[in-house]
Amino acid sequence: MARDLAMSAEMEQTDGEINDVLRALASGFQKLDRINDPTRQSKQLEELTGKMRECKRLIKEFDREVKEAESNNPPEVNKQLNDRKQSMIKELNSYVALRKTYMTSLGNKRIELFDMGAGSSEPGHEDNVQLASTMTNQELISAGTKAMEETDQAIERSKMVVEQTVEVGTQTAANLKGQTEQMGRIVNDLDTVHFTIKKASQLVKEIGRQVATDKCIMLFLLLIVCGVIAIIIVKIVNPHNKNIRDIPGLAPPAQTSRRLLSADYF
Repeated sequence: MARDLAMSAEMEQTDGEINDVLRALASGFQKLDRINDPTRQSKQLEELTGKMRECKRLIKEFDREVKEAESNNPPEVNKQLNDRKQSMIKELNSYVALRKTYMTSLGNKRIELFDMGAGSSEPGHEDNVQLASTMTNQELISAGTKAMEETDQAIERSKMVVEQTVEVGTQTAANLKGQTEQMGRIVNDLDTVHFTIKKASQLVKEIGRQVATDKCIMLFLLLIVCGVIAIIIVKIVNPHNKNIRDIPGLAPPAQTSRRLLSADYF
């Protein structure tokens, strides 16, 4: 990274020392994972704390050198140098958080102040680190009580979250049940409508067949009536036609007066 930036010889040397310390911290924490003895772990953590203190001092020195060269560098270079510094601070803070985790697991409480945050360019205050071995019994009791209170508060918050989650889950289940019942009612209504439509279709077909039958009967009656009327008309027009039988109930036509006179004469 130093080769990509326009650094002075002094800055390059400081940057190299910081990289060496950061690599030593990474190696030290890897070694710490393989140590099972709490006493050796505590000693290893003390050594790592010293390296972190040294790394912080070097980062402050790097920051001072960046500020001195800021007026002579273009804005792009100053931005790259500040990004480099923030990257080193971020990596150092990750090791600080990791050390706190190991300290908690060992039951050792340390109080430290690192004011070189990711958004700050000013050097922080001096380290304020206190080992559990140097604390009085009253301080240890106070620290333990405070840790227990924080743990209880965290447990209470977790309980509240669980209760809220259960409540939301219950409400969701009730809503799903109501929606399921509503869908069941809708399906039943659809079945009823389908059955009604089917019955109506059958009824329409029956009515259609009945209407067709009635029309056939009416047409047959109309043909009969027309036939009777035609026979009556033919009988009246040509009464001597023997091919046409007399219609029952219909009297034959009366004889004319001329025919009656002829009969009397003979």
